[in-house]
Amino acid sequence: MESMFSTMLRLPLFQGLCQEDFTNILGRVKLHFTKHKPGELFIREGSLCNELVFLLKGKMAMSTTSPDESFTFIEYIDDTHLIEPYSLFGLNTQYVSSYMAETEVQILRISKEFVVRDLFKYEIFRMNFTNYISNRVQALTNKIWLNTPNQIEQKIIHFILMHSEKVEGEKILRIKMDDLARHLDNTRLNVSKGLNELQERGVLVLHRKEIVVPDGGRLIRAIHIIRG
Repeated sequence: MESMFSTMLRLPLFQGLCQEDFTNILGRVKLHFTKHKPGELFIREGSLCNELVFLLKGKMAMSTTSPDESFTFIEYIDDTHLIEPYSLFGLNTQYVSSYMAETEVQILRISKEFVVRDLFKYEIFRMNFTNYISNRVQALTNKIWLNTPNQIEQKIIHFILMHSEKVEGEKILRIKMDDLARHLDNTRLNVSKGLNELQERGVLVLHRKEIVVPDGGRLIRAIHIIRG
């Protein structure tokens, strides 16, 4: 149990809380711990977000489908992670993505009611929550204002990174070649050549209607090499 509490204190929203405040929270706020087996879907895209959800342990797959259903983007996350806190408030309070256990995962859930009524009373929690949302907005803003690359290899990398929650980790893009060419505003032939070039560099692996990126960090290194 001690190790579980230590893990919780490392979560982004609880960092900086003193032991006394954390003990008070544990006494007042209902914490729901759940375990999910590999292959189990524990959050479905489009379902109502009415709680804070934390990945405490294990590896999960985060899957997002584009509005026109032309592609699906999957990321694998295997460290402590706060799942869509931005979906808890605002005009749209539905989950943007689906989440499935890749290995056995341990999940912490805290209802929105307790977040508003109890957790927001702690200044450090409010600051952590505000900073988390602000950092995400700033990161998205920076992505929007990035210069559009010219080379097709750069465009492919840019497209993948634009849809990534995190740079690090394995990612899978399930898309038809024609659809990818349309999204990149380029020809199917050029996109095919660019993908094969990136595969030769060891950046990604091509399958039928699927692009596998073993590690997003390779994308960053590759785009710097291409620019150079």
